[in-house]
Amino acid sequence: MTVLALVVLAVLLAGPVPRAMARQHTLRRSPRAALVAWQSVSLAAILAALAAAPAAAARLLGEDRPMPVHVVVTGLAALVSALMLARLLRSGHRIGTRLRALRASHLELVDIIAHHRDGRVRVLAHPTPTAYCLPGRQARVVLSQGTLDALPEPQLEAVVAHERAHLAGRHDLLLEYFTVIHETVPRPLRCEAAMEEVRLLVEALADRASVRCVGTLETARALVTLAESRAPEAAMGAAGGGTSAPLPLRLRLLAAGSVHPALTAGMYLYAVALLVVPVALLAAAWASA
Repeated sequence: MTVLALVVLAVLLAGPVPRAMARQHTLRRSPRAALVAWQSVSLAAILAALAAAPAAAARLLGEDRPMPVHVVVTGLAALVSALMLARLLRSGHRIGTRLRALRASHLELVDIIAHHRDGRVRVLAHPTPTAYCLPGRQARVVLSQGTLDALPEPQLEAVVAHERAHLAGRHDLLLEYFTVIHETVPRPLRCEAAMEEVRLLVEALADRASVRCVGTLETARALVTLAESRAPEAAMGAAGGGTSAPLPLRLRLLAAGSVHPALTAGMYLYAVALLVVPVALLAAAWASA
C-alpha cells in the first residue's frame, strides 16, 4: 500500500495539484512564498517517484517468503524510480549545458560590441528600448541606448533594480530548476500553467525590487515603455523576451499589493507539509519491514 501511495502521490503532484494551484491567483500576491510552495510541489513529486523503489524493497525484505506478486511490484517500482532518475539527470544535463553555452556566447558578444561599460552594466548602440540581464559568474546588465534615451532617471533606476534583483536572487537557477523538473515529468502529466505561473512569480519578485527602489508608479511606467523589449534566449528581460509572463498581469500585481501575512505563513506550512509526506511514507515502509 505504501508503494501505491507514493506512486499516486507522485502523479497527483505532477499534474492535478499544480493545475489546481495555478488557478489560485491570490497566491501570486506573495510571490516568494508562492515560489517556495511551487518548489515543494515539484520536489515532493520527484521524491515520491524516487522513493517507490526503496519502499517496495522494504516490503520485500520484511517477508520471510516473498510472494511473486510482491517481487513483481518491487521490480515495477524500481523501474519507475530508475526511469524518473534517468529523465531527471538527462534533463538537467541537457538544459544546463545548453543555457550556459548560450549565455557564454552572448556575454562574449556583448562585451565586444558594447560602447559603454560601467561595472557590470553594458550599453549597446541600439535605438530600440531594451533591457535584460545575463546571469552567471560574469553577470551583466545590458541596456540599449534607446532605453537610456526613452526613460527618465527614476524609471531607469527601476529597470536596473529589476535586472539586479534577477541576478542577486539567482532567478535563472530557479527557472532552470523548474524547467528541468517540468521536462522530467512525462508529457501527459506536464502542467504548462505551472511553468507560466513560476515565470510570472519570478518577474513579480524583481518588480517588487523596483518598487522598493522608486515606487509603484515609476516601475509601472518603465515596464510599459519596455513592453516591446525582447531579450535573447537564456537572458532575463524586464519586459518580454526571456519571460512569458504577460505584462498586464504584472501590472495588476503591482497595483494589488501584498496578501495578509497569515496566507503567506500558510503557504510556507503547505510547502513543508508537501515535503514531509513522501519522506514519512518511505520511513513508514522501512519501519514496518
